[in-house]
Amino acid sequence: MAKPHPDTSVTSEVRARVEALDLPFNRYGTDAFGVSRPHLRQVLRTSGWFYRHYFRVRAHGLTNVPNRGRAMLVGNHSGGVALDAGMVITSLMLDHDPPRLAHGMIEKFIANVPFASKWASRCGQFTGLPEHALRLLEAERLLLVFPEGANGTAKLFPQRHALVKFGTGFMRLALQTRSPIVPLAFLGGGDAIPTVHNAYGLGKLFGVPYLPITPYGVPVPLPVRLDVLYGAPMLFEGDGSEDDEIIAEQVERMKKRIAELMDLGTAFRRGELRARELADLLTETRS
Repeated sequence: MAKPHPDTSVTSEVRARVEALDLPFNRYGTDAFGVSRPHLRQVLRTSGWFYRHYFRVRAHGLTNVPNRGRAMLVGNHSGGVALDAGMVITSLMLDHDPPRLAHGMIEKFIANVPFASKWASRCGQFTGLPEHALRLLEAERLLLVFPEGANGTAKLFPQRHALVKFGTGFMRLALQTRSPIVPLAFLGGGDAIPTVHNAYGLGKLFGVPYLPITPYGVPVPLPVRLDVLYGAPMLFEGDGSEDDEIIAEQVERMKKRIAELMDLGTAFRRGELRARELADLLTETRS
């Protein structure tokens, strides 16, 4: 396996993109949420190498992500570990113009992993609490949400293209804050980490929900090409106080759109769609 040492081109690119990030950093390179420019540079040098050279990620529909202002990015979860989140965040930092930092809502167990919680927060990734999400959106930030939660990354290889039950909290939050939702599809995660079994008992020993087991044992990702598709923003009607049935209907519409994007991505990866055709389809709006 190639060593994940960032090359000079990625290092230079990361430095320029972090400097161009439109966030209110103070003279020490830290913003009001504790996001740190030096920490971002260090992490992105590694994730950027994986993004550019190992997974050769293709990001489609980047113009659907707003250049500024609040928005939620909502997509499918896959890949055994948070591979999707890392590549989505990196795509918006390296390939979106201007660069934008997506703030993910990480699992609570991360707080118990030595150093992980500090590094995550320094890079703008916070524990998935409603108050954190609300503050970020009110500050006009991008919020990255995977409504399938840990059940999404726990999908086994045969279910890698399926969607499991969505949580509904993200929809109430989007309505409450009048935030547009950008649907996204992440393709290839289940191929990069082909999970055949989840060791829940073993995971508890390490303080995580489970450990994905692959045909070759450890969950080390294979150098599979990955694709991220961003669909046109969707704005839902309401203020977040609606009955559960109404919220459930809206969540189902969101889930359906993500499934459509996954189908488009699969067709593209199979050669059934050209890049231009895919780009046109991604600009189509949904209500």
